[in-house]
Amino acid sequence: MKILVLNAGSSSQKSCLYELSGETLPEESPPPLWEAKVDWSHHQGFAEFEVKTHRGAQWVEKVKKSDRAQVIAQMLDSLWSGSTQVIAGPESVDIVGHRVVHGGQDYRESTIVTEEVKSAIAQLAPFAPVHNPANLEGIEAIEKVLGNVTQVAVFDTAFHAHLPLAAAVYPVPYEWFEQGIRRYGFHGISHEYCAQRAARLLQKDLQSLRLITCHLGNGCSLAAIANGRSIATTMGFTPLEGLMMGSRCGSIDPSILIHLMRHHRYTPDRLDEVLNKESGLQGVSGVSADMRGIREAIAQGNQRAQLAFDIYIHRLQSAIASLLPSLGGLDALVFTAGVGENSPEVRDRACAGLGFLGVQLDAQTNQNSPKNCEISTPDSAVRVLVIHTEEDWAIAKACWQLK
Repeated sequence: MKILVLNAGSSSQKSCLYELSGETLPEESPPPLWEAKVDWSHHQGFAEFEVKTHRGAQWVEKVKKSDRAQVIAQMLDSLWSGSTQVIAGPESVDIVGHRVVHGGQDYRESTIVTEEVKSAIAQLAPFAPVHNPANLEGIEAIEKVLGNVTQVAVFDTAFHAHLPLAAAVYPVPYEWFEQGIRRYGFHGISHEYCAQRAARLLQKDLQSLRLITCHLGNGCSLAAIANGRSIATTMGFTPLEGLMMGSRCGSIDPSILIHLMRHHRYTPDRLDEVLNKESGLQGVSGVSADMRGIREAIAQGNQRAQLAFDIYIHRLQSAIASLLPSLGGLDALVFTAGVGENSPEVRDRACAGLGFLGVQLDAQTNQNSPKNCEISTPDSAVRVLVIHTEEDWAIAKACWQLK
């Protein structure tokens, strides 16, 4: 069975092709037959293609093309033609899985795409304006290229769909909740995968574990997981709430926005731009939204970069601590995604404030940034893990289960 996975962003497209055989899923992810990345954010009107296969073939090219449907079509063409060909033709693809960021209240599990599902994804676009339209464009592009192949929507919100009402409902007029304004939570595909992987690494039953998973990338969120379910999370109605992120502010006093609108003539569109793209690490440092750029600037004595890092850590520690009461304790703390997997400084500083829980890192192991490994000392009261998140594999598994 050949499973194509599409993971669309606002200005990028990541894809891979898995081949599975037999009646059971492998416990570990097999290497994809084919992987592709397309980015059209660096040069307006140009798409940068980077494709590689499991046999080592590569195709790298910059093409004058910005229409998403055309970009996806050209990317897919490399599956069955040219130096990166791995299948005979479009008919070889059995099923296609898509990461869809927002599934609202109705879509609480992975779902085969129908016209009704497509309509729902479109209707939810105002709640995830950067991602849902791109996800839908990917689905429609597949329809044009591959015809009636089965497609599956795997929703980032689904893992958080069963949050207790006390965690999901905002303290505003209840009518707003009835209108769909509630905490949805995001990064659910990653949080669920990492919880399952943590249980295997610890050789424990997931149902018995109390976990906090820290998805720290350009977007950042935490999830408190008990009995295998998300019971609290930091992102909310949109992915803007919660932790300080690369270019998103995270949680702030809403009166700031009222003040800016009343006294500085900010429009809703301008506020949206500032809060999502000009805040976070980027906004405070004025240097970079990337943690690597922040650390480089700190090494050069940049005080605003240092402040940005300190705020990031303060908010991360505070958020971890805020989830502890809902769990009644903590068995393991998991770091994942770009920053979580690759920044020993972030892990070290985050855990330094958790000494009261008995958290102790093995400094050398942490510094090496291992993947799928424990980085706490043998006598640490809380296990600390670094897990390589594999959202694409999680999407492929969802497709296999719905085949």
